[in-house]
Amino acid sequence: MLSQQDKKQIAKQLDEFHRLCESIRQSTYVPKDKNENDKQARIKKLLTNYADFVEYYFPHYATTKPAKFHKDAAKRVLNDKKYRGAEVWARGHAKSVTFNILIPMWLKAKGELRTMVLVGKSEDNAKELISDLQAELMSNHRYIADFGEQFNFGDWQEGKFTTKDEIAFFARGRGQSPRGLRKKQFRPDYIVCDDIDDDELCENPKRVRKLVKWILEALFPTMDMGRGRFVIVGNLISKNSVMAAMMANTAMKVSQINARDKDGNPTWSEKYTKEELDDVERFQGYISFQKEYMNNPIQEGTVFKNAWMKYKPMARLQGYETLVAYCDPSFKGSSKNDYKAIVLIGRTRTEFHIIRCFARQCSVSEMVKWYFDLWDWVTEKGAVASYWIEGVFMQHDLLFDAFQHEGLARKRQLPLRPDTRAKPDKFLRIESLSAYFERGDFYWNESRQNDPDEKTAMEQMLAIEKGSSTADDFPDALEGAVYIAHEQTRNPHEQKTKFVKRTRKNDY
Repeated sequence: MLSQQDKKQIAKQLDEFHRLCESIRQSTYVPKDKNENDKQARIKKLLTNYADFVEYYFPHYATTKPAKFHKDAAKRVLNDKKYRGAEVWARGHAKSVTFNILIPMWLKAKGELRTMVLVGKSEDNAKELISDLQAELMSNHRYIADFGEQFNFGDWQEGKFTTKDEIAFFARGRGQSPRGLRKKQFRPDYIVCDDIDDDELCENPKRVRKLVKWILEALFPTMDMGRGRFVIVGNLISKNSVMAAMMANTAMKVSQINARDKDGNPTWSEKYTKEELDDVERFQGYISFQKEYMNNPIQEGTVFKNAWMKYKPMARLQGYETLVAYCDPSFKGSSKNDYKAIVLIGRTRTEFHIIRCFARQCSVSEMVKWYFDLWDWVTEKGAVASYWIEGVFMQHDLLFDAFQHEGLARKRQLPLRPDTRAKPDKFLRIESLSAYFERGDFYWNESRQNDPDEKTAMEQMLAIEKGSSTADDFPDALEGAVYIAHEQTRNPHEQKTKFVKRTRKNDY
């Protein structure tokens, strides 16, 4: 027997459903066609153009022009009857509306849909999601006027319903048995898993593996030997997630849509402005914004906190007491995970400023060119910096040759010096920087917040913790730069740097 609370919840859901149906009816009044030929011509045109189809039949959703990535997604799904897609889209970018409602309704109108299964976090969540489809099929006057009466029987609250042309729609919660799902002889030919990851699930690798196994061994096989379209939609909230596992499946086509493009501008520029994204990022903080809007989940470590990461405009280069550039080439030929890192810091009386960053998985020559370009940039600004590299790497012929080759090409050699100190434990050295950040003595370059290198550098800082396997090349370079800056403050003559020529094999 249902409790009083359950009855109230059901009544509330029904009220919301009826209000949704009324809203759809009001939004989809039917314009009069001049004659039947004009009507058929219009329908034919709309069926061949997804954006026009959505704008005409779903004006209540098409309040903003669809972006190119929306249209590309519809094309991908339509053109491949066995589409397998991981649609990794930022929050607020219409992924659920696109794959749960608009694309299925388009496929149905084109005769490309027989049986659909919509999977949510829970059975109740899946039922609520599929109610949007039932509301359209019952109340969308334009769709009904062009394609006939739609709804036949069933109820989203029961998790299934059927249209007059015997197209079946089912709702299932993650992990719920999907075996035997079919309408007459028709097995599912469109399955969409919508946002089935959550923070609690992702904290348990065993549960994630179990759910991935359920998808591959129970859900997917409800199709007729894979005949049909299978889609998982959501944003990447954790590297230990169902979405991450499905993205790693080589049979899946991955579409990743971040809120910002590579230049920091809105990907869905028809809807959002750069100022809006900036405002959200300021409010949420870097880590939360990266997780929810950039499909870049960062596991905050135990040493540096996101709240300590501050931005401000940089001073004129000539205004700094000390300018230090430091390079950690991470020259380990057998490792594919090492990042090459360079940082230019400026020191004032009370603050350190991270002026420029380089943090990439790249070739030695790319790193060397960037270091020379940094030298040129500082020089053009009329400033003088000292340029350093970890001393242990000075023994590598490949590095020496790369610097020599670039210097000969530019007809000047970078005045590079080795950091030859006997270094203590790396983690302890990096950890020593935390006090500066906690006190608010460190600032990142405000004008380069969207620079990929600066973002990578910050990610490495935030992820640092004892025993972690995360990349630490930039934090290591930053520690080196801070150490040199302190030394130069104590010994001002160290500012005067010069290129040390190699006098022995493997020496600069």
